[in-house]
Amino acid sequence: MKVIVIGCTHAGTAATLQIAKRYPEAAITVYERNDNISFLSCGIALHVGGVVRNAEELFYAHPDNLAELGVQTRMRHDVLAVDTERRTVTVRNLETGDTLQDTYDKLVVTTGSWPIIPNLPGMELDNVMLCKNYAHAQAIIEKAAHAKRIAVVGAGYIGVELAEAFQQLGKKVTLFDNTPRVMFKYLDQTFTDIVEADMAEHGIELALGQGVQSLHGQEGKVTGLVTTAGEYEADLVIMCIGFRPNTGLLKDQVDMLPNGAIIVDEYMRTSCPDVYAAGDSCAIRYNPTGQPAYIPLATNAVRMGTLVALNLKQPQVKYMGTQGTSGIKIFELNIASTGLTEQAAVEAGLAVSSTVVTDNYRPEFMPTYEQALIKLVYETENGRLVGAQVLSKADLTQSVNTLSVCIQNRMTVEELGFVDFFFQPHYNKPWNLLNQAGLQARADLEAAAAKQPELA
Repeated sequence: MKVIVIGCTHAGTAATLQIAKRYPEAAITVYERNDNISFLSCGIALHVGGVVRNAEELFYAHPDNLAELGVQTRMRHDVLAVDTERRTVTVRNLETGDTLQDTYDKLVVTTGSWPIIPNLPGMELDNVMLCKNYAHAQAIIEKAAHAKRIAVVGAGYIGVELAEAFQQLGKKVTLFDNTPRVMFKYLDQTFTDIVEADMAEHGIELALGQGVQSLHGQEGKVTGLVTTAGEYEADLVIMCIGFRPNTGLLKDQVDMLPNGAIIVDEYMRTSCPDVYAAGDSCAIRYNPTGQPAYIPLATNAVRMGTLVALNLKQPQVKYMGTQGTSGIKIFELNIASTGLTEQAAVEAGLAVSSTVVTDNYRPEFMPTYEQALIKLVYETENGRLVGAQVLSKADLTQSVNTLSVCIQNRMTVEELGFVDFFFQPHYNKPWNLLNQAGLQARADLEAAAAKQPELA
């Protein structure tokens, strides 16, 4: 069996390692256009801020690891074309410029994603940067050392983390987004209000609800930007407004979403025989809605890559879908979310209700305790949980992993109210916060039903 893997970050690394271990007789070739594999891009902000001083620690695999398993890893090789009918790939050696053609029995496409690059005047200026890979991380650190005013465009997780890192380096930071709130996709306003107040208190300027229209500079270097609300000075601009699936190689050869994300079945198979895909290049089943969605997360990628290996010869293990579970630490706030926000649920056409519970996470007789905020989003008709958010100075983020399982298993808020959780004063209260939230949600549903006029 001859296997070709295109791209080797999270999904590609997971797939390659597992294929090599399960099928030692297979001839596996990995084509990777970069000079490294398995870079944890989620650690870029930690590296920029000096928390992770050695960038080599952000790699968890090396071509030598694959070579020990008999994998031929061809670094700095860019796949130019795929012909799924002839089962061939055309590849350019970026070191020599030579091209070659290779054949496969099984093709694994783990080409990931690439930052969205806005079509704005001034994007060609020096010190306007993207944030995705190892090279970007090193360049950002180098440029930031000489910058005084930094503009971060995009207030998702990456943008918020970079803003924090730059602030801790003593830079003047402005965070821009065309949505009205930070982390708009992940949190509802009750939570983002707290985060925004905390960021402002730490000196980060928030320029929300305004789109960047152009960049301007002098002598080829950026000096500022113009938005729908005004002009701002900046000598370094980081663009992190989102990602697009990197799937041009399979255009018109497999089924895709309108944004180019490859549609795979529950065994990671594309619509083309013997072509598998995984990671940020793919759409995946989003359990809160049951529909395919594009959710580029490293956790999804490693699961999907592993499933490619398990199902390469025959279907064995089904993908369970995702809730898009994620977490972030900003200054002293620990935040996590899973599933739909209330706003996203409404936009998806679901009839939902929500409950917010605020309480200290452990008994007040303990020497210290912190307030926690938890929100549940659930269907009004049956109480099925579809989303949740947690915020506290105490690290309660693992509770969102529990809520992710609840959503995956289509549990109701009533069932959540009576789940068996342990009690120990060091960690929680006799009624766990999740129990409290489930019981309060049940009561809220009952109260709402009681207000409905009786049917004639």
